[in-house]
Amino acid sequence: MQFKALGNSGVLVPEICLGTMTFGEQNNQQQAFDQLDYALERGVYFWDTAEMYPVPPQASTQGATEQIIGHYFKQRGGRDKVFLASKISGPGFGGSHIRDGHTRFNRTDLRAAINGNLQRLQTDYIDLYQLHWPERSSNFFGPLGYSNQNAADALQLTPLEETLAALSDEVKAGRIRYIGLSNETPWGTMKFLQLAEKLGLEKVVSVQNPYNLLNRSYEIGMAEIAHYEGVGLLAYSPLAFGYLTGKYRHGARPETARITRFSRFTRYSNPQSEWATEQYAQLAQQHDLSLTQLALGFIKQQFFVTSTIIGATNLTQLKENIDAFEVNLSDEILTAIQAIHVQQPNPAP
Repeated sequence: MQFKALGNSGVLVPEICLGTMTFGEQNNQQQAFDQLDYALERGVYFWDTAEMYPVPPQASTQGATEQIIGHYFKQRGGRDKVFLASKISGPGFGGSHIRDGHTRFNRTDLRAAINGNLQRLQTDYIDLYQLHWPERSSNFFGPLGYSNQNAADALQLTPLEETLAALSDEVKAGRIRYIGLSNETPWGTMKFLQLAEKLGLEKVVSVQNPYNLLNRSYEIGMAEIAHYEGVGLLAYSPLAFGYLTGKYRHGARPETARITRFSRFTRYSNPQSEWATEQYAQLAQQHDLSLTQLALGFIKQQFFVTSTIIGATNLTQLKENIDAFEVNLSDEILTAIQAIHVQQPNPAP
């Protein structure tokens, strides 16, 4: 296990972070406890959750993931042994059931969200608190192009200064330790950094965005920010919802798999992604690697990645994912990956 600096926090975190968005939907509490126990056994003490989880989001299960983690701390103890990350939901995306739709990033809604996070998690602090997605309209959750849909929208947005000041006050109060962004763009990331310097407020230490062999859009703009500003990536969907394990090759749909159960998830199922996935699978086979090893090995060797968020629905998957980080890809393999990428860049942004 390698450890990397979390921004300018002075904290080192494992290169693997356990994602928990299946807890409360695809995994019951006992299955979740088994994963959390195993993660700690393997040194994966960095855990990520959110008030919106589990996924897919719905009113009947909202908050269940945090509740399960809270029950774990209550029964097992060991809160001080975990670096715990969570998130506040933003407006839109079917989240009107969350806090009765009061999901702006203003001081009042932020405080209410953190109150709920802490209550469900049964803790009095969160190590890393992240804005799950921008409050403003922007190109995240798939779109690459940007269009200013309505200039009047800006008049209704919470000023970023207010958001950052509110988060900084929560740090001072000890309820959160560090702040991060998620699904954020280069403009948004730099704006938060600029305001922190200008106003003497807390600096963001990380950005949690998608990054995998089928979506390397983070390299365009954001990687440079990581280099110069020291704000690293927490890479989510590293296996592209399971596509980069190979289990969906040739049209296969395992009965209990996420894509089989939830047809709404189509981000990685387009023909371009399927072509690229097949090329990567064949490359892995040529070098006696699993597709999982190839996919996770590629991410861990990127300089701008602080930690890779892996999720699993059973212990076999979790073990395979963690074991994959023992693999180091050769220059020959990395060159071959790049050749495939040139032929089909970012098929699933």
